[in-house]
Amino acid sequence: MKKLAILFGAWLAFGAVPAGAASLTVDVVSSMSQADVVLLGEVHDNPDHHALQADAIETLKPAAIVWEMLTPETAARFDAGWLNDPDHLEQAVEWASEAWPSFDLYVPVLKAAAGGPAIYGGLVPRSKTRAAMESGIGVAFGVGASQFGLMVPLPPEERAAREADQQAAHCGAMPEEMLPVMVDIQRLRDAVLARAIVTALDETGGPVVVITGNGHARKDRGIPVYLKRVKPGVRIFSLGQSEDGVISGTFDAVLDSPAVDRPDPCLAFQDKGSE
Repeated sequence: MKKLAILFGAWLAFGAVPAGAASLTVDVVSSMSQADVVLLGEVHDNPDHHALQADAIETLKPAAIVWEMLTPETAARFDAGWLNDPDHLEQAVEWASEAWPSFDLYVPVLKAAAGGPAIYGGLVPRSKTRAAMESGIGVAFGVGASQFGLMVPLPPEERAAREADQQAAHCGAMPEEMLPVMVDIQRLRDAVLARAIVTALDETGGPVVVITGNGHARKDRGIPVYLKRVKPGVRIFSLGQSEDGVISGTFDAVLDSPAVDRPDPCLAFQDKGSE
């Protein structure tokens, strides 16, 4: 009966997304409903992606939500019924916006979560990022770094591919010596999110939904790699959300939405180079 209710809820959600945007399908919802952990990937500034995430939360009714955008401390503020009050919701967004400038785009997701799942944070704060640059990702992660696989070097081909991706993401403007550091910080973020998921599973029993970027949701490099090391039997479903059919990585399913009209991100690097 529960599965039928979930699938019926998915049909109701189909008409709630903007024209041209992706919507949940019965097959995707059916697969999600069988998972312990559902990774909902996104392009951070695409509102269609957040509308779909909100629909997924309302449909699945998870026990917990882990946010890439929240530290554990900020997540604690979001919990305990705060999101049921519109004034508190506005204040919560302001708190999160201190570290995440476009967090107001996530209001539909917050509203879908109000009064329901426990809230967990998996954001790596700036202090930990600095520690990773200075002392390495194992020190920045702390206890359990080996357990989560952070002390295992990447195969040379994978590291080279990741460094090339980082250079492309930074429009070719990143100093070569910084590329290994950027790759390691991405690994740190994946592992910290995996640790938050483990905590959420242990404390609530799941299922757990994760709100995160596509890069963290991808099965070949992201959260699943680290989560499987400590929870080998966990059932994971990874959803990628593409823009105009473009996405990198491996997922259990990909849903597509139109690309957001945004400035060329490489202009910022060009402006710095001309100063």
